[in-house]
Amino acid sequence: PPRPRASRRGPASARLSPSWLWRCWAGISAWLLGTIASPWLRLARPRPRPRPRPRPRPRLLPGPAGDTGGAAAPAASAASSPLRSPPLLSAAAGPEPPVSASKEPTCGDGRPGAVERRSGAVPGPGPSADGRVSPAGKAQQSLKERYRLGSLLGRGGFGSVFAATRLSDGAPVAIKRVPRNRIHHWGQLPDGTRAPLEIVLLDKVSAGFPGIVQLHEWLELPSNVVMVLERPERSQDLLHFIWARGFLGEEVARHLFRQVLEAVRHCTSCGVLHRDIKPENILVDLATGQAKLIDFGCGTYLQAAAYTSFAGTPSYSPPEWTHLGWYHGEAATVWSLGIVLHQMVCGEHPFRRGWNSTWGRLSLPRRLSPECQDVIRRCLSVLSSERPSLEDLSCDPWMQDIRVP
Repeated sequence: PPRPRASRRGPASARLSPSWLWRCWAGISAWLLGTIASPWLRLARPRPRPRPRPRPRPRLLPGPAGDTGGAAAPAASAASSPLRSPPLLSAAAGPEPPVSASKEPTCGDGRPGAVERRSGAVPGPGPSADGRVSPAGKAQQSLKERYRLGSLLGRGGFGSVFAATRLSDGAPVAIKRVPRNRIHHWGQLPDGTRAPLEIVLLDKVSAGFPGIVQLHEWLELPSNVVMVLERPERSQDLLHFIWARGFLGEEVARHLFRQVLEAVRHCTSCGVLHRDIKPENILVDLATGQAKLIDFGCGTYLQAAAYTSFAGTPSYSPPEWTHLGWYHGEAATVWSLGIVLHQMVCGEHPFRRGWNSTWGRLSLPRRLSPECQDVIRRCLSVLSSERPSLEDLSCDPWMQDIRVP
């Protein structure tokens, strides 16, 4: 039989199908495009941030009239959002909530007032060559004799907070230790004693006011400054108080927010600006429902002029600081109070999900009353001139309807 003729087109495996040609063309085009665009892509790639410069020495600033204490010019603050941090305090927490290492803030600002910087060696607690114990050693021995140290409540960028018991009457207290090398701002107490600025400010505002944690005493040791603070037996910071319930009803939120507002107004009347108002710095007494403002480590003296450096938690800073580099004390305080109220009634930070605070967009749940929504929107107004003052906020109709839950 005749043999079949071979096909001129060749075997099927050797044919150039349209799909194969398309794949070849696409591969070559992608290679050419990558070769041409790679230099531009390298230019558009974000460059790594430069390392921060060493912190400069604080410069001395003149103090306000009639005040010899003060603080120095600032260094930059670095802090991340506290909302993703793990729980810091238990249900029976002390009055000083710790700051986690991931959000360690550095407090500093153009604080009015002259500041002294500690220098020189300090005698240790041990006996000297002639067998006598130094004053610092006597202070440390006295601290151990009068207080029984308990568990660690928290450790942060500014020191450690321990639960303790006063042996004379068994009262619970909190002992806060701050390393001396982390104290950069010093002032003077009314009796002329030189003390860290945090102690000076706390002494000005805490005397006789129940809405601010009380300072019982403080001691200066060779390597630490120790503060003995009030600690309610059953207490919890406001952040974990909210987390345990998801969010707070309007009655409970109004009851606590009113107390915080009164504490802030008391501070401003004493010429003190807290500058780090957030739920972690508000202590709730679970037995009485009393709210107390704590942690004045970022505080400064109140001034009418604008501040040009920020101290505190960046996620609570006002938009004028973010974009303009300045802020006024009362307007920034009202902004942070608005964030705290939003966290109370909504259970989360208003700008937690990547929303820019300058957009001015707030999504509030419908279960909130129109009066409550109005207070939050006014406090979180992008323009500082449109925010209410502390006095106007206390006179708001929503704030006047106070019912103890």
